[in-house]
Amino acid sequence: MSTALVTGPTAGIGLAFARRLAAEGHDLVLVARDQQRLDAVADELRTAYGRQVETLSADLVDREQLQRVADRLGESAPGRTVEMLVNNAGFALGKGFLADEATDEERLLDIHCRAVLVLTHAAARAMRERRSGTILNVSSVSGFAAMGTYSAVKAWATAFSEAVAGQLAPYGVRVMALCPGFVHTEFHDRASLDMSALPAFGWLDADDVVDEALADLARGRVVSVPSKRFKAVVALCRHVPRPLVRKVSNAIHQRRTPG
Repeated sequence: MSTALVTGPTAGIGLAFARRLAAEGHDLVLVARDQQRLDAVADELRTAYGRQVETLSADLVDREQLQRVADRLGESAPGRTVEMLVNNAGFALGKGFLADEATDEERLLDIHCRAVLVLTHAAARAMRERRSGTILNVSSVSGFAAMGTYSAVKAWATAFSEAVAGQLAPYGVRVMALCPGFVHTEFHDRASLDMSALPAFGWLDADDVVDEALADLARGRVVSVPSKRFKAVVALCRHVPRPLVRKVSNAIHQRRTPG
């Protein structure tokens, strides 16, 4: 049975992916900073699904620790190959660009761009050699808007995934950017973002996001936007004048992130 490596699997979308993939018979390599939370998730998945679950504690902002994960993706020994990579790890900042320290902004870039690039590169080379494999990069609907640095890094993740998908398609390797909207997770609370004004219909469930992502992956889509309502948001962002997109995006962003 194949092995999937999931970053950020201890909560939210990453945890939903880990559970779904284990239920489908995949063994797992789970990557996160918190070893205690990793062990708890690993025990849950072993008990519930009887799969082999390896944990790898790593801060993906740290170059040496990131390289350890990249090295694991590149392994080719029997029983050690990784057939699916889910780049999910990430966080948001609770302040505006000028209110944040530059080091915080750099960390955001490191986790959402550099880590995704390094891990995708390692997985892609190994998968190209085997002429099979899947890379799924979790991006965001915000990448089609203009809401601060987070929008910028997610725009990069989507464009990067599209580019790599084209390069790897001739080798039988699938690459997809998953662009969900607002999802019920601990993501916004950890960033101290005020989401109280968002109505209930604006939220998605993490399990539903994963279901639609895997369905789109099976259809061969390169960009997946779960739910009709967020597909409509993306269509608007792509077709209305950019000055209007910026105006609306900035109003939303400033309401949630002071400074």
